[in-house]
Amino acid sequence: MNGNGMDKRIGQKLSASQEDYLEAIFNLAGESEGARSKDIAAMLGVARSSVTGALQALSDKGLANYRPYGCTTLTKSGRAIAAEVARKHDILKSFFLNVLGVDKEIAQQAACKAEHALGPEIIARLLNFIKYVTESNRNGRDVAKEFQRFHNKQAAGKGRGAQS
Repeated sequence: MNGNGMDKRIGQKLSASQEDYLEAIFNLAGESEGARSKDIAAMLGVARSSVTGALQALSDKGLANYRPYGCTTLTKSGRAIAAEVARKHDILKSFFLNVLGVDKEIAQQAACKAEHALGPEIIARLLNFIKYVTESNRNGRDVAKEFQRFHNKQAAGKGRGAQS
C-alpha cells in the first residue's frame, strides 16, 4: 500500500486482454457468486489455460479474487475498472449500431476493438453525440436516419461509378 491507503498495484497499466478478462468476469458474474474459468474461456474464445494465467495476473494486481477450481470475483477496484470498460463498450456499440447503422455483429466486434484504443475524451464526445442524436430525434429530426440515407446514397453512387 502507498501512503494514501491505495494499493499501488492497481494503478498499473492493463493490457487490452486484461481489460477483456475483467469485462468478461463483470458480465458473467453480475450479482452472482462469480465467474467460472470455463465460462470465461467460452465467452472470450480462448483456452482454459490462458484464462488461468490471466486470472492469476489479475489477482496479483489486486483486481480479482481468483481461486483455482472455484469462481472468480472482482475486487472493488477490479469491478470499477470492468464497469468502465463495459460502459465504453456499450457507448461504442450504440454509436455503431444506432447512429452509423452498422450490422449488430460488426458493431459488437468493432466495439470490442475500439473500447481499448479510445481515450476518455473521445468516449465522452461520442456519448454526447449519441445524446444529441437522441434529443434531435425527440424534436422531430432523425439525424441517424438522415446519415444512414446519406451513406446509402454515397455507397450506391460508388457502385455505379465502379461499373462505368
